[in-house]
Amino acid sequence: MKKDELKSLVTQMYEDLIQNINSQTQANKEQVIDYLRDAVSTIEHINDEEMDSIEHARLAFTNTYKSIADKSISSYKETNGRFEELTQLHGETIIECHDALIDLPSIKAKFDEIQNHMNSEVQRANSVISKLTNQVKELEESSNLDALTKVFNRRALNTYLENICCKKELKHELHLMILDIDDFKKINDEFGHIAGDKILIFITNLLRKTLRDGDKIFRYGGEEFIIILNRIDTKTCTAIARRIINLISSNQLIYKSKSLNVTVSVGATKFHSGDTPDTLIARADKALYRSKQNGKNQMSTENKDGI
Repeated sequence: MKKDELKSLVTQMYEDLIQNINSQTQANKEQVIDYLRDAVSTIEHINDEEMDSIEHARLAFTNTYKSIADKSISSYKETNGRFEELTQLHGETIIECHDALIDLPSIKAKFDEIQNHMNSEVQRANSVISKLTNQVKELEESSNLDALTKVFNRRALNTYLENICCKKELKHELHLMILDIDDFKKINDEFGHIAGDKILIFITNLLRKTLRDGDKIFRYGGEEFIIILNRIDTKTCTAIARRIINLISSNQLIYKSKSLNVTVSVGATKFHSGDTPDTLIARADKALYRSKQNGKNQMSTENKDGI
């Protein structure tokens, strides 16, 4: 890794760590230690020869902050719920003091003070929750990683394809595949969206294990992934697609003691000079539609003008 790249990573890590500390009312040493451990692990797994590996590391720091912010929101929501319960209890106690025959002005004054303090704490907690929620939303909108699967998202895909298509021609072949989970809506309806999320993560992990480091995985839609394969020919692309299909269909995911059988359909196409992101994806999508129409759990290809 070059010196400038290393400096850029450290700067990104520093900025995100400072932003994380500033965003929390009570940041502690343990959170900083956890962040630094994650950062070390991320840097250790960088492939110096792959620019995408470095970009993944830079984005991982931001996603670490997002994870911490999510935990902070959860913690504040729990605390806020307890404050609201205490506020209600103190309010009822004050009413009872007002109606009591015995006049206890000093006790009542103290209860009033506690009541005002609790109301103030509830408002402060709500303000922190709102601030953290907005920060997480901003991070999700600017991030290039999908929050659930941790692969590149559609925003990153658009940027990547624009950079590819602006080149007059490539020195090597590039193939694009769209992978769609068969009957995903039916699975969600029968087992719930948590099961659907687990399937998405399950398939993502299989793709990571199957593909090379230089291949790119993007989450394109709800149950769709786009895979970019570099420096291979059409025959190899077909072999990779079929291996992915067989791996997914032969592996079973256990959810709540039930076995979920999942299959995918694939549409593939080759990049040609003059392609735009839209034309490239449209051809792959056309091939995907043919796979679905022909019975699913298979792949189809679509070439440009019969080439």
